[in-house]
Amino acid sequence: MSNVVLEKVSRTFGEFAAVSGVDLRVNEGEFVTLLGPSGCGKTTTLRMVAGLEQNTGGRISIGGRVVSDAARDLFVPAEHRALGMVFQSYAIWPHMSVFDNVAYPLRVRRVGRSDMRRRVLEALQLVEMADYADRPAPALSGGQQQRVAIARALVFEPALLLLDEPLSNLDARLRAQMGSEFRALQKRLGITSLYVTHDQEEAMALSDRVVVMQAGRVLQIGAPEDIYQRPASRDVANFFGSPNLLPATVVSCARLSDADFALSVRGSAWEGTCHAGEARAVGAEVLVLVRPESMRLAEGTAPATGALSGRVVQSSFHGARRAVTVEVHGSLMHAEVPATASLSEQVTFTIDEKAAWALSA
Repeated sequence: MSNVVLEKVSRTFGEFAAVSGVDLRVNEGEFVTLLGPSGCGKTTTLRMVAGLEQNTGGRISIGGRVVSDAARDLFVPAEHRALGMVFQSYAIWPHMSVFDNVAYPLRVRRVGRSDMRRRVLEALQLVEMADYADRPAPALSGGQQQRVAIARALVFEPALLLLDEPLSNLDARLRAQMGSEFRALQKRLGITSLYVTHDQEEAMALSDRVVVMQAGRVLQIGAPEDIYQRPASRDVANFFGSPNLLPATVVSCARLSDADFALSVRGSAWEGTCHAGEARAVGAEVLVLVRPESMRLAEGTAPATGALSGRVVQSSFHGARRAVTVEVHGSLMHAEVPATASLSEQVTFTIDEKAAWALSA
């Protein structure tokens, strides 16, 4: 296993900065996801780690070895970086069998025939594809091709595994299944992994840490729960789902720990308590982040302390839950309620104050 360190890594194309000043450390055995919209620089960052593109600024190290340093014009080619990569297209060769596809990295490294066969079958066994070793690659389903691509990336025991949106070509059910299977395999092997996706739910379900990127820069790095529940900025908050951002004024601030403060706030639509990552002065303007699932449908329609009331303008069925849009004081808010909940035109919601988070206005 190896760690990966990026120090002020940049990639420019003329005057356009695809990646700008990225600092990141991926620890040994860790699963880290680069998350962001199309064009944010996440795939370019992955390709620079892989050695498929050369960084124009900063330094990249793998396992304590510098593999790319723009200042010294040092660049180690991809084939000498001891890493495996799984692409979005899987890159399975249709003229080869499953066995030959997986064996290819060993052949180019001139591994002996008997050792090659043992290692290929072991890799296929890991992804539960040993029974398909002699099958032609075109005869595989999308999920099976993805497993073969992972086996090929693992067969030469790389120090690092890179994955560029490997599940995006699968349907929703298979994507969830394969994601869970791959995460279990990664944990079992303890292999350091850097993963790229634009799917927020996928990133949160699979990762030890998530790196949120936008316009070539890192906005926030943290555990999935922290990124989702305690975003550092409005941009990070808006990237996940349909958050409610309530303008409010700080009435009081109490310190709970070094990175947790309880605020009493008052706004035109709601007043109550929320949390913040830093102290806020009395009278300061904040935006209180409330996720749709943190709004609780209250009994009756009479306003209560810490509650808000409004008119239902839209309701859509999503299986186990129902997404509801409510007009409150001229603004639209989003809530999620059980699919079996009884809704009238006027509704009252209370807010889970433990999940309410204050952002700078």
